[in-house]
Amino acid sequence: MLAACGQEDSTSSQNSSQQEIVSTSQESSESQSSSKEEKKEQTEAYYTSDTGVTKVDAQTHEVVDTIAIDGSAHNVQISPDEKVIGVTIVPSKGHAEDSSDSNESMEMEHDEDSDTSMSNESDDEKGIAAFYDTETGEKLAEVEVGSYPAHIVFTNDGNYAAVSNNGENTVSVIDVSTYEVVETIPTGEGPHGFRIAEDGKTAYVANMGEDTVSVLDLESMEEINRITVGSTPATTGITSDGQTLLVTLNGENALAIVDLTTNKVEKVAVGNGPIQLFVQHDDQYVFVANEGTEENPSNTVSKVDLNSNEVVETIEVGNGAHGVVISEDDQYTFVTNAFDDTVSVIENETSEVIATVEVGETPNGITLK
Repeated sequence: MLAACGQEDSTSSQNSSQQEIVSTSQESSESQSSSKEEKKEQTEAYYTSDTGVTKVDAQTHEVVDTIAIDGSAHNVQISPDEKVIGVTIVPSKGHAEDSSDSNESMEMEHDEDSDTSMSNESDDEKGIAAFYDTETGEKLAEVEVGSYPAHIVFTNDGNYAAVSNNGENTVSVIDVSTYEVVETIPTGEGPHGFRIAEDGKTAYVANMGEDTVSVLDLESMEEINRITVGSTPATTGITSDGQTLLVTLNGENALAIVDLTTNKVEKVAVGNGPIQLFVQHDDQYVFVANEGTEENPSNTVSKVDLNSNEVVETIEVGNGAHGVVISEDDQYTFVTNAFDDTVSVIENETSEVIATVEVGETPNGITLK
């Protein structure tokens, strides 16, 4: 049985979700302010998957380190103890040579008459989940997974890492103590972004090659349901109570909001080509990165109020807004801009971009330390 995992990163990763939110309605405003200040200090750095892995100081917004990778780095997440970075990699002799322009093209080019998965003629080419020391950048292990690995998510106890294999329609479950695949779970077609509910029992995997989300039981290690949500679902998110599923619908320019007690789907129009999303830790808002395409890029993030199910802010960032993650105190949102090779940092209270940072080429996933 896998232990609980919170929401990560564009497919990101919410590595500090295991830490309890201190503020309660009974606490004084002074205590809340102190609590938030402590959480600010916990956001030391953010990491992007691009031509390698780029580490940026969260206080100065300066690049402090890069990890070279042989291949195309698609997604990144930090472990709960913040000692290990997990990265999904398509080897250079596979997809990277066929699609050198960008990582995001593996998932974003959508044609209603064509297959929407990341795979191509080299589907037999196995992908890699690589693990690195966050302090030294030393490679700890490489694990062979399925073809075209998309997202990686750690469980809250750090014992396992799960990888969606877009080219094989499976999820690989890796035992981090041995760095070996211990389970391979079938999904729908073209699995991509996913989240695990806070109770650790259920994973929700967006199947980009069809119109569904696979519901995986992490105790029995099998798919137990498949929810129809809409065209080209790219990434999922879950509210902390486990009652509401959020899904970006890349083929409809919409966000699907699913009541998991009834599987009823409500759709909210967002920007062009929504890809990744992240739910605030207080469940009040979800931020949706609208990437568009390289030919017709989008440069916005849609802020959706989960009480009214309406877009309340449209925030301009860089071209090709892709990965998105929110600080534990819900004060800042970090967005990778795939077509500008940058990260935008948004102050959530004002919905203003307060920093723009150059990182590696075509940044994709993003995670916080």
